[in-house]
Amino acid sequence: MKIMVTGGAGFIGSHLVDELIKQGHKVVVVDSLVNGDLENVSPEANFYHMDINEPGLHDVMVHERPEVVYHFGAQISVEHSNRNPLEDSFTNVNGTLKILNYCVELGVSKIIFASSAAIYGVPELLPIQEGHPLSPISFYGVSKWSAERYITMYEKRFGLNYSILRFANVYGPRQNSLGQAGVITKFIINKLENKPIIIFGDGEQTRDFIYVKDVVQSCIRALTKGDHQIINISSGKEVSVRQLASVISKLSRQPFNYIYEQVVEGDIPNSCLANQHAKFSLDWKPNTLLEEGLKETMDYYSMNYNSESKERYVSSEVK
Repeated sequence: MKIMVTGGAGFIGSHLVDELIKQGHKVVVVDSLVNGDLENVSPEANFYHMDINEPGLHDVMVHERPEVVYHFGAQISVEHSNRNPLEDSFTNVNGTLKILNYCVELGVSKIIFASSAAIYGVPELLPIQEGHPLSPISFYGVSKWSAERYITMYEKRFGLNYSILRFANVYGPRQNSLGQAGVITKFIINKLENKPIIIFGDGEQTRDFIYVKDVVQSCIRALTKGDHQIINISSGKEVSVRQLASVISKLSRQPFNYIYEQVVEGDIPNSCLANQHAKFSLDWKPNTLLEEGLKETMDYYSMNYNSESKERYVSSEVK
C-alpha cells in the first residue's frame, strides 16, 4: 500500500514510518523539519522537505497518489500556541483543511489523524472517556479540536473515511523536550548532564504516559480498523511527576537532586484517558510497562545524546 505520513520525520511519525516500511508498505514522508529531524527518516521512504501549507504539497500528492494519509504534521507546543494562536491555527487547522481537500480530490481511502488529550481541558471525571465534554484550555487544544471537527465534516459531506486518535502523553526515543510528554526527556537529559530535576508544584500532578511503540501499533491497527471513530490511545494509568522522577532515579542507579518551582499557570492537575474503546475498536492494548519503556528511552539517550546532538532534543523554548 502507498501511504503518506505528514510529520514523518518527527518523534511519533518517524517510528510509524519505520514500522510501515517494515510491514512492506511504500511510504512517502512530508515534513518541514521544524520539529522533525532528517536523521529520523528511513532511507527507504520518499522524503519531501515541505510545510503542509506549501502549494507544492498538492503536486506531491498528485505524483505519489497515496491510498492512506497519516496526518501527524503539526505545531505541537502548547506554550507556543498560547503566544502565537494565529500561527498555531495556520498549521493545525489550515494545513489540515488543505490535506483534506487533496484527499477528497485524489480519492484517498482514509485519513488517520493524530489528535491530543489537550482537547479535553480540565477533566470532570477520570479516566476520561471519548464522550467527555471538550473544553480545551490552550490554543493548541482548540486547533486540534477544530481539525477534528473538519475531519468529521469531510466524512459527512464527502465520504472521506477517518480514524481520529487522541494520544495521551507519548514518550520514547527520538522525542525532544517539546510537547506534552517532554518532561521525561527533560528529566533524562538533566540526569545525563548531572543537573537537578525541576518539579513544578508539589509533583503530585498526574499524567497518562504511553510508550511510542505501543502508540505506533495502534496507528497500524487503524489502517484496517476504527473507521469513522474517535479513539483514545493511552496507558489508562495515572502516574505522578514525583513517581516518574523516582522511577528514572531508580533506573539510573543514582539519586537525583530535586528543585521545586512554582506550578505552571494553566497546568491541569490530573489527566488519564480511558482506553477501553481502543481495545474494542482497534483490537489494541498497551503492552509496555512504564519501567520498561523508560529504560529503553534512557538507553537511547545514553547512546545518542551529546553536545553535538543537544539541539535535536532540547527545545529552544525550554533551554
